[in-house]
Amino acid sequence: MIIRKADEKGDYDKIWEIFSNVIKTGDTYVFDPNTPKESLQKIWFGHNVDTFVALDDSDKIVGTYFIRPNHVDLGSHIANCGYMVHPRDQGKGVGAFLCEHSIQYAKEKGYLGIQFNIVISTNIGAVKLWETFGFKIIGTTPKGFRHKEFGFVDTYIMFKNLEVD
Repeated sequence: MIIRKADEKGDYDKIWEIFSNVIKTGDTYVFDPNTPKESLQKIWFGHNVDTFVALDDSDKIVGTYFIRPNHVDLGSHIANCGYMVHPRDQGKGVGAFLCEHSIQYAKEKGYLGIQFNIVISTNIGAVKLWETFGFKIIGTTPKGFRHKEFGFVDTYIMFKNLEVD
C-alpha cells in the first residue's frame, strides 16, 4: 500500500465514492447522509487542506484523509484530520496506515499536535485505533451526535501531542 497526495481532478470521483459510502450509514461522521457530491470540494479539498489517498497493490484507492489547521491564525499550529476507508476495505489496516502517515506529515509541516474535534463514542474501533497512536480523550460532549441507530450519543475530543514523540 502507498499513500500519495490526492489529485482533485483525477481522484475526486473515487474519493466521493468512499465519502458517500461512509456517510450514508449515519453512524460515524457528522455529514448529512444526503450531502451532495459538489460539497466534497469544500469538505475534502478546501482552503488550507492537504488531501491524500491510499492505494492498494492494484493502484485502487482504498482510503483517504485530509489534514488542515484546526483553527486559523493563532490556533493554526494544531492540525485537524479526517480519515475514511472504503467499507469494502475496512479491517485491512488502511486506517492505521493513513493515521501513521498523517502523524509524520503533520510533524514535517511543523504542527505541534493533532486534534480530532468529534469522534463518535460508539465508533469503538476508531477510538481504540486513535488511542494506539497516542491520541487521548481530552473532552466529552454529552449527546453531541445524532446517531442513526442509537439516537443521541456522546462524542469525544481527542488529541495527540506531536512534541513528545
